[in-house]
Amino acid sequence: MNYVFISPHFPSNFKNFAVGLKRAGVNVFGVASEPFELLDADLRESLTEYYRVNDMENYDEMLRAVAYLTYKHGKMDRIESHNEYWLAQDARLRTDFNVFGFKNEDMAFVKLKSAMKEKFREVGIRVARGRVIGDYHDALGLCHEYGFPVCIKPDSGVGAADTHKIRSEEELGHFFHVKNPYESYILEEFIDGKIVTYDGLTDAAGNILFDATLVYEKAVLEIVEKNADMFYYVDRNMPEDLREIGTKLVQAFNVRERFFHFEFFRLPDGSLVALEANLRPPGGHTMDMWNWANDVDLYAAYGNLVATGNFTAQMNTPYYCCYVSRKGVHPYRFTHEEVIARYGGNVVLFEEMPGIFAAIMGDFGYVIRAAEYQELMDIIHMISITE
Repeated sequence: MNYVFISPHFPSNFKNFAVGLKRAGVNVFGVASEPFELLDADLRESLTEYYRVNDMENYDEMLRAVAYLTYKHGKMDRIESHNEYWLAQDARLRTDFNVFGFKNEDMAFVKLKSAMKEKFREVGIRVARGRVIGDYHDALGLCHEYGFPVCIKPDSGVGAADTHKIRSEEELGHFFHVKNPYESYILEEFIDGKIVTYDGLTDAAGNILFDATLVYEKAVLEIVEKNADMFYYVDRNMPEDLREIGTKLVQAFNVRERFFHFEFFRLPDGSLVALEANLRPPGGHTMDMWNWANDVDLYAAYGNLVATGNFTAQMNTPYYCCYVSRKGVHPYRFTHEEVIARYGGNVVLFEEMPGIFAAIMGDFGYVIRAAEYQELMDIIHMISITE
């Protein structure tokens, strides 16, 4: 089997997909702009061939790369980046080379938040009121209809980039003064709730092989606005209403041999409101957190799935697994050394975060695991409490 892995070096932990695929007997072909010699050694060793392009944004270069690999090695069976930023380009390449997976015609509901809303409504799931906006007066009319605050974000966006909480007409006016004139934006009523997710992986027929849920302690907007710390965790328990809704969405979005990451608000009354669909693995260390929560290697399990159609990982979630951030500006009560002295057996990773991620993910990040919820909360408290 031939697998084109787009941007196999980023994010850095996703190189493990190439390692897992190679071990399963798949020929893995990397395409990116990074010099080959700068790739990690285990990634280099996992690639059958690497094609370097000058600019990954230049579709002609990407097209030539896949054409060359096809000419030299035969038909490509998969083209995948696992990366939100490249999903549309992945689909374009699949369309041009007739490769299994999402094609150009699928991209509206994969990338556009307005189209996602229609999918959510089709299966009877509540969504935040909202639509794509035109000029200032159009947006102001919606603000008066919904009431302040509202949320404005790109209709096609990556993560929380360019997302704004608008509290007044003055802030709305400022947004229109500074916004990207080439971007299409969607305005929504502001929903106050905890973010929970329905995540997992399907086989080529669309069967769910495992599912999982994440719980986020704070919304991204709040983290950025208040320069706050954050934590989110893999929950050991899957609420039945979340699984019921999530299963319907996997079918509605026709998710096949893909990871998925559906986000919801859990309101104070316990009900769910759909936020958005991400048809790729969750970001950050979530893949690794699933591994630590289950004592498995999902990268290897994915490789085996692609190669054989079989999935053998036992996803019983014996542990909660949590990412906890720290920011250099906060006066923490306990030093890093004191945290490790007390809970070193629970800390599976500690790292300094790249500056581009620090506003949300913190300057430093701990990944911790615990079998019991209260122990997890105790560790989070020790890491996060300030003077």
